[in-house]
Amino acid sequence: MFHYVHLNFLQRVGVLVVVNSDNSLQQYTIGWIGAGRMGYPMAKRLLENGYDVSIYNRTRSKAEPLEEFGGKIVNTPSELGDRDIVFTMVSTSDDLVAVTFGDNGLLTGSSVPRLLVECSSVSEEASAQVRSQAAGIGVDMLASPVSGNGKVVKAGKLTIVSSGPKAAFDMAEPYLNAIGRGVTYVGEGELARMVKICHNLLLGVYTQCLAEITVLAEKGGVSRNAFLDFINNSVMGAMFSRYKTPTFVNLDMTPTFTPELLRKDLDLGLKAGESLGVPLPVTQLTRDMVQATIDAGHSGRDFAVLLEEQAKASGLELKSENVEVSDGL
Repeated sequence: MFHYVHLNFLQRVGVLVVVNSDNSLQQYTIGWIGAGRMGYPMAKRLLENGYDVSIYNRTRSKAEPLEEFGGKIVNTPSELGDRDIVFTMVSTSDDLVAVTFGDNGLLTGSSVPRLLVECSSVSEEASAQVRSQAAGIGVDMLASPVSGNGKVVKAGKLTIVSSGPKAAFDMAEPYLNAIGRGVTYVGEGELARMVKICHNLLLGVYTQCLAEITVLAEKGGVSRNAFLDFINNSVMGAMFSRYKTPTFVNLDMTPTFTPELLRKDLDLGLKAGESLGVPLPVTQLTRDMVQATIDAGHSGRDFAVLLEEQAKASGLELKSENVEVSDGL
């Protein structure tokens, strides 16, 4: 619950706060751009929490099932200009620029939202460009990238890191918390982008390392299921290792995150390292392994296919162990 002093603070810095007769905060209207693997379940969580959400997706038919949960589908991003807060979850930096300032872009019409919350994994440069242009027309922006995939969203365990004006964060925080299980505010500007880049470098390095040691254990005579069960229950276990265990054990490579997307994020991290003078030798090696996986024809599969390439390099033929394994969610 917001206290009176906090409401006064928000009002002083220019955030519209409407208090209902029962002293509860009035809901803002929400716009959503992007209904893919991540955007669809994230928007759905807002709808399931009773929020007023209008949705745009490039392929309208992919967003239309959200109408069942109360969502309103629009045909262009500019039609969301009358919303108070608009979230974006798109694939690339170019997509972000296109949906905000391209033809019929969100911020090109006579009506624009008060706040843009950008949740995609895009470059700091693209994020800063959109932030600057948005500020020029009086729109605040939060960079709010996420940790998790669609299944994690559905389980209510998505985490979010956010940066931008603190008053804007206070405005968006209830909605961010409705999407996931927690949001961390790290400061002004693009700091959340740096956190997400570092997060995804760890994702790549961790997955490659997990692939290597799992293959080593199996070639030494230990089943993948037994080895990962031990790891998951040890001090080295993590939410991520538990989540990937069914994939490693039963070899279902239905994509949650592809090698191509991981390569994009590793490239962003390596670029940041070069810019800041931070050597990243292990990240570079991981990037090389991901590229080799793509070159081997694994495009479009789950990035856990790194396990298959490691086994191939080790002279090990992998077979599904066909056992029921929990993903920890």
